[in-house]
Amino acid sequence: MSVSGERVSTREGGFNPTWQRHVAAYRLCAPLLPPGRVLDLGCGVGHSFAELAPRQTVGLDLDAGALADQERETVVADMRAIPFPDRSFASVLSVQSIEHVPEPERVLSEVARVLEGGGVAVFVTPNRLTFARPDEIVDPYHYVEYDPGELRSACRPFFAEVELHGLFGSARYLELVAAERQKLDALLAKDPLRLRRLLPRRLRQRLYDRRLRRERAAADPAAEAIAIDDFELRDGDLDDALDLVAVCRGPGEASTR
Repeated sequence: MSVSGERVSTREGGFNPTWQRHVAAYRLCAPLLPPGRVLDLGCGVGHSFAELAPRQTVGLDLDAGALADQERETVVADMRAIPFPDRSFASVLSVQSIEHVPEPERVLSEVARVLEGGGVAVFVTPNRLTFARPDEIVDPYHYVEYDPGELRSACRPFFAEVELHGLFGSARYLELVAAERQKLDALLAKDPLRLRRLLPRRLRQRLYDRRLRRERAAADPAAEAIAIDDFELRDGDLDDALDLVAVCRGPGEASTR
């Protein structure tokens, strides 16, 4: 599978920090889920679903290649049209996937539909205040990005209760984030008029992937040292979180909180 910014598919080639952060999200969110069948939404290559054991999981992704050879039930489908009956799952977990879909409200509606009445849905998505620039979606694979208030507001029409947490990184991981941001700022400074926004999305994606592979081609011991233990799930000032974690209950009921 080719390495790109679209999905986490390997820890090699400088992508280890992203890989470890992704696996950590699964491990840290697993205790938030009740027993029972789990829909792993936008699961990608399925490298993390073992973290949800012993629950039975179903992996859903739009890319058949990403689902190949996974040792569990999988289905090729769009998250905006989940091919399961109402109330099919005790929980739904979406790790860094909802931001990749146009019309995310359709995803939220579908998740509320397939979730059992007492079920739990967890959405993990990058905090737009932390990565790249808060006033622009730089990642061409993202259609939407949220700050804490925006994520809560997006989920409220579909769930009775929306609880937010944050995924935070260690000091050594934050050093890598800061270095990446410096490189990005230097690159974007070459386009002060933001003409990049006029380029077709597919072209921006190819350029983005090329830059990632080029910048991460050289071995980086600091990046290779990052592990799952470099991340923690906690409350606090969520504006500083790497990822936002929305824990949603009461599907099909608009939140009053």
